[in-house]
Amino acid sequence: QVQLVESGGGLVQAGGSLRLSCAASGTFFSINAMGWYRQAPGKQRELVATITSGGSTDYADSVKGRFTISRDNAKNTVYLQMNSLKPEDTAVYYCNAVIRSKMYRLSNYWGQGTQVTVSS
Repeated sequence: QVQLVESGGGLVQAGGSLRLSCAASGTFFSINAMGWYRQAPGKQRELVATITSGGSTDYADSVKGRFTISRDNAKNTVYLQMNSLKPEDTAVYYCNAVIRSKMYRLSNYWGQGTQVTVSS
């Protein structure tokens, strides 16, 4: 069974930084794209950033220039470095991964979410 375990959320003042991590564990063949999404109270879940297995990245306009997504394929881990945080970045952040099983089937997985709160 595949699990995504996130860490690194917390409370930070505006202008500060946080680094989120998400590690995939279990039995599988490979990990395709990985990404981070967030959901603020009363709002829909939205894409923050994605990264392919080859390292190509994509970002929401609201975080470009402030957030950096990266991954360590050897550790099956994706990171989100968040700088210059703003109160509007406050949300639950979810890790996402598209994983190919040993039977070569692709499935979408989500982490449990980690709270990021930015105070003004």
